[in-house]
Amino acid sequence: MTITSCPRVPSGPPLRSRARKAVALGVAGLLASAGIVALSGTASAASTLGAAAAEKGRYFGTAVAANHLGESQYVSTLNTEFNSVTPENEMKWDALEPTRNSFNYTSADRIVSHAQSRGMKVRGHTLVWHSQLPSWVSGLSATDLRSAMNNHITQVMTHYKGKIHSWDVVNEAFQDGSSGARRSSPFQDKLGNGFIEEAFRTARAADPNAKLCYNDYNTDGVNAKSNAVYSMVKDFKARGVPIDCVGFQSHFNSASPVPSDFQANLQRFADLGVDVQITELDIEGSGTSQANSYSNVVKACLAVSRCTGITVWGITDKYSWRSSGTPLLFDGNYNKKPAYTAVLTALGGSGSGSGGGSGATCTATYSKAEEWGDRFNGKVTITAGSSAITSWTATVTVASPQKISATWSGTPTWDSSGNVMTMKPNGNGSLAAGASTSFGFTVTTNGNTSAPIVGACTAS
Repeated sequence: MTITSCPRVPSGPPLRSRARKAVALGVAGLLASAGIVALSGTASAASTLGAAAAEKGRYFGTAVAANHLGESQYVSTLNTEFNSVTPENEMKWDALEPTRNSFNYTSADRIVSHAQSRGMKVRGHTLVWHSQLPSWVSGLSATDLRSAMNNHITQVMTHYKGKIHSWDVVNEAFQDGSSGARRSSPFQDKLGNGFIEEAFRTARAADPNAKLCYNDYNTDGVNAKSNAVYSMVKDFKARGVPIDCVGFQSHFNSASPVPSDFQANLQRFADLGVDVQITELDIEGSGTSQANSYSNVVKACLAVSRCTGITVWGITDKYSWRSSGTPLLFDGNYNKKPAYTAVLTALGGSGSGSGGGSGATCTATYSKAEEWGDRFNGKVTITAGSSAITSWTATVTVASPQKISATWSGTPTWDSSGNVMTMKPNGNGSLAAGASTSFGFTVTTNGNTSAPIVGACTAS
């Protein structure tokens, strides 16, 4: 679910309704993402989300948009922190089959290739959904629609056979409210209740090794909608319909908080003999309240042995389909939020960075200073957190063909591309709690006037 270049919708609820959402791995993260976990004993706690989750036998993933894979800080955070990805929109029907039987896999392939190059798992999202359908689908007769649905499932799953860990085969097929009824859609209206079973049977034939999931929102607690999904899964298991997992989107905010029976609800589905996955987690808010909610979700998953993984619906608040609600673990400058620290701690890991935990923390914020025709000056302000710090580090990434031609009030180093500068103090590293310092630099634009990206601040 979610929005790509021009906001496109993710699958999930209306705010919960839906206007739709739209570096390298450290050795520990790489080993963890490949399923290799360090032996317990003298090993230190994992310091990234993916590595910490792997030590608990789970994945920790994020939704990814192909059009952001050219942004270095986005990719750096993705590669460092996560060991599973879900394409936000690139595997939805309108993206893959805009014209009947004419498939375009370019953007989705880019995400899958990136994930495979990093040893990450991939969740496929989504094969059959009432939203983001190309216009040609809704006009088909029942016979043609059945053929088109089965062909779409078969073609897409065959293309990605062996590359997808879990597929959201059918997405959001039940209504909200107290009825527990099916949602009106071309599939429901023309093919009837049997379309979900048919989709799962077709999917099993296309890729027998992929996990087949049903995915929905507002099913996180015990209610009429989740009861209807539960009854369907129970029936499928009793009759041998192939279903391996149920996805819980888990979009929360103050009006729809994490339900008190969240863990119990996950457990009752697991007791049917299916895995459960938290597939699109985001929680609006900030500070301690948001952090506690995230922690509670992670703890609930860890308490259910068949909860195999968690996916947050995006990396940074600035690209979230609910960006005004700041619902993710990294802010718009890729700083770790208190929620990040809470999640890492709940997973049993430990790490530094701004995040509201104990110890040294800092934030880095960018502002533009002087500007000329072919260059401009930038300023980054470093602010200590609730404790004094003795040193700090921050990264600045410029977009090619830009180059940083001068710096001051800091000591820079560069990556091999010359586009990522890591700045350390030059006599201005010690800061009292809440105090600030700054460093500056000149960017030669070479025709590109976009603002540089400032990465997370780390402190000691």
